[in-house]
Amino acid sequence: MAFSSNEGGGKPMATINVVPLVDVMLVLLIIFMVTAPLMAHKIKVDLPKANLDERPEEAPPAPPITIAVTEQGQIYLNDQPVSRELLESALSVEAQKTPQPPVNVRGDATTKYRVVNEVVTIAQAQGMRKVGFVATREQN
Repeated sequence: MAFSSNEGGGKPMATINVVPLVDVMLVLLIIFMVTAPLMAHKIKVDLPKANLDERPEEAPPAPPITIAVTEQGQIYLNDQPVSRELLESALSVEAQKTPQPPVNVRGDATTKYRVVNEVVTIAQAQGMRKVGFVATREQN
């Protein structure tokens, strides 16, 4: 705070009060003195060198897995007839791949939704993250 004497007839003082500035500087000095030893690495580790000139190309996207469901409830995995158990095991293997391939479900127009829902549930239970539906556009 700046206190003024009655000299000067009520004019404001033109001097700067440096006490708050010194207080802030002392606090910052203490903070830096405490944190500086923590920033030094205690354990020396010989890190491997990375060659950034020879970057591998991005992995090509995995081809999608196509599951077709007929009106009678038959399931085809990539145009090969499979049972529900074989579908589960095949999707479980595919779910472990990186990058994970998407699953395209193609259901006949007259297929009961329950059967298509079972196929989607099997795919999601095996860990497949991208499950979508294939449809054709309506002819206008």
